[in-house]
Amino acid sequence: PLFSIPNAQSLAPPPILSIPSGLDTLTSGLASITRLPHGVTVSADAIPSGDDADNVNNDQLTLHDLEGDMDCRSVREVMTELDLCVNIEPRFCTVPAATAPILNVESTADDATISLELKGKDDIIAFLYKTYTTSGAPPAASEQESEGMQLLNQVTQFMPSLLRFGRGIKVSKCANDAPRPEKPLILYSYEGNQFCRLVREVLTELNISYQIRSAGKGSPRRAELAKLSGGSTQCPYLVDPNMNVQMAESKDIIAYLYKTYALWTPPNGALQAASGIVTPLLKPVYAYIAPRQAGEAYDEGATKSKIEEEISSAPVVIYTYELSPFCTEATDLLDNLGIEYKEISLGLEWIPGLIAEGGAAKRAALGSMTGQTSLPHVFVNGKSVGGLFSGTPGVVPALEEGKFVAMVEAAKASTAASSMA
Repeated sequence: PLFSIPNAQSLAPPPILSIPSGLDTLTSGLASITRLPHGVTVSADAIPSGDDADNVNNDQLTLHDLEGDMDCRSVREVMTELDLCVNIEPRFCTVPAATAPILNVESTADDATISLELKGKDDIIAFLYKTYTTSGAPPAASEQESEGMQLLNQVTQFMPSLLRFGRGIKVSKCANDAPRPEKPLILYSYEGNQFCRLVREVLTELNISYQIRSAGKGSPRRAELAKLSGGSTQCPYLVDPNMNVQMAESKDIIAYLYKTYALWTPPNGALQAASGIVTPLLKPVYAYIAPRQAGEAYDEGATKSKIEEEISSAPVVIYTYELSPFCTEATDLLDNLGIEYKEISLGLEWIPGLIAEGGAAKRAALGSMTGQTSLPHVFVNGKSVGGLFSGTPGVVPALEEGKFVAMVEAAKASTAASSMA
């Protein structure tokens, strides 16, 4: 290569992996554009698999894959162009040099099964072209590539990893060990589709094995997809034989994957990024403003007593603002977890004119009691957990540590015991 490109696995991922936002859709779309025309259209040189076979000779292909890895992406592009069905096993490594894709092949010929293992992008791609094309060779360049074209190709290979930085290269902390799908999920997909990429990233982050049934442009498999979907050939399309579920639309598929195979549905990652920057800067400002906003009539003792009464009135209590996206994400997270809670609104927002009567006093008292004046503020069994991403330790950090649900269950048991006493 003309220059060395860092592997995506060597780049530190962001701290949370969430349901894709509009920004994710945009960056995934740009990632697809940078790799055009690769991984979109079935090659005229591809050998048709036949009506009763997934691949030529009923070959079983298993790719040990990282969605965000550049070399794995190159292999998947060829998979699309050769219209292959491939079992995907997410492969996580701590050593960047060990992240090269691995392909296992089981081929049956003359009643004998032949097993083969190939390591590394170049060997795998060479094998795929030799085995699954009529010419037995990769496409010939129309003319000798210049150094400039080689450099451009290397840059475009790296761009999807940069644009989708941190996605599809690590297991999310919300990934669940049970239940795990007994049968592999089936995904109709092609590499160059921006929405398919979003689904594959989450499948990787939840460490779920699945089968890709390539359905690129010109693929005969699109007729198979149309029969399943009632006429549409839209990708992605997920089939979960374990739950007898079939669905299209990437956002619906991802919500389903989190609901079925994750411990919780992660909140918006953009909010966490914003929180990590803004909260340390504004915390001292809020601490200064809160008691002054409460006014001269502020009765700290009485307000604290009221808060003590409120946070003891239910196992889980959350203080919110009605217009705050952080508060909405927090209540959505609790709802997705199936946790009952008592919500106490302090108004629309903390700004004068939007905060409720008595809200400024409670905000000041919360700051005095816990050191936190920002909302949301969650209490479990009368004790402060904090906000969505930060606090003591915060809802998401407590979930990642495996403590939050246990805290809630203990609070519910304590409340039940008190009511029976």
